[in-house]
Amino acid sequence: MFTGLVETIGTVAALEELDRTATGGGGTSLTISDAQDVLGDAHLGDSISVNGTCLTVTEFDKTSFKVGVAPETLRRTNLGSLKKGSHVNLERAVSAATRMGGHFVQGHVDTIATIQSVTPDGNALTFRFKPRDPGVLRYIVEKGYVTIDGASLTVTKVEDGPEGWWEVMLIAYTQEKVVTAAKKPGEDVNVEVDQVGKYVEKSVVGYFEDKANGEFAILEKMVSRLVEEKLKVLGTSSS
Repeated sequence: MFTGLVETIGTVAALEELDRTATGGGGTSLTISDAQDVLGDAHLGDSISVNGTCLTVTEFDKTSFKVGVAPETLRRTNLGSLKKGSHVNLERAVSAATRMGGHFVQGHVDTIATIQSVTPDGNALTFRFKPRDPGVLRYIVEKGYVTIDGASLTVTKVEDGPEGWWEVMLIAYTQEKVVTAAKKPGEDVNVEVDQVGKYVEKSVVGYFEDKANGEFAILEKMVSRLVEEKLKVLGTSSS
């Protein structure tokens, strides 16, 4: 679990498609340098968010660490497009003493989105994003949260539909702290929607599905009984 408050920006030292070393596991591995700010209390097996993707540390020293990247992660995220020298947002998993300044972020990327435009607004920048999967738009609401490359940001405007999009604004301070500020139209970002919306949706769907399996009949009987009792009370009072 993360907060979406980026701690530091790391640099890609290597992206190996087939890492046969013990720490590479025979799959794709990613090595991040300039990461000393998140490694002071690191242990093997720890989770670190890399551009919003929760990854497991398999090797580290004082300034760099290695993580494995699963095939599903490569399909869902923009990590496969990283190159040596690319910059990435980094955040350690939350601890009991962490201030929840952002929102609850899982580090499970839902989809990628493409930057459609970047518009200056005073000393701020407004970014417009179009998701690869338009289905995520139902979880994005104005003034709600969305995670972009691991950074918790507030939605300022949203347009639903197959060609839908949403916007966020990066203030001057945030521009210095996240990699998104340096990106241009046409580039991709990792997106994780607020999980609260997913849980609400599943609960509502489950409720209506249960009604079809008999729970509605039980509820209907309960309401009918309450109405009958209320009518009896009214009848007694009137007589």
